[in-house]
Amino acid sequence: MRLEIPEHKILVHQLELPILWGDMDALGHINNTVYFRYMEQARVTWIQAISGSVGGEGEGPVIANAFFNFYRPLVFPGTVTIKLYVADPGRTSIDTFVVVERTDEPDVAHAAGGATLVWVNQATGRPTPLPEAFKALKAPQPALPAADVPPALPGK
Repeated sequence: MRLEIPEHKILVHQLELPILWGDMDALGHINNTVYFRYMEQARVTWIQAISGSVGGEGEGPVIANAFFNFYRPLVFPGTVTIKLYVADPGRTSIDTFVVVERTDEPDVAHAAGGATLVWVNQATGRPTPLPEAFKALKAPQPALPAADVPPALPGK
């Protein structure tokens, strides 16, 4: 099953990271778990840039789900560009999506994925309203078919 990235999304952050020798697996390409680290680093640097910290003031993001679609293998050496997008935020959550490209192959997606962030109160572990900076991120059209539906599956 492949999850689709919504067409209507907002590019909010871009990050370049080196492809490390140690990130390769026995098959000679970057291990699939590394893509999740790429996505995490893009989210963390974006959240720090927009709010000043990750998890400050007793509140912060928790991942509700995450996925990746793999299109082309990445191999050492090189540098990747991680493009981070967001879809319309809800009351306590926001959907984030990434596209992973090699910097020497711009606009050629090697992988694409996403994660839903839920803003939580760290003391109670309960969801709390998103900070205003995140609520303000609205796409021109809804990114999802309905506000309470996860990213659309192919054919749905």
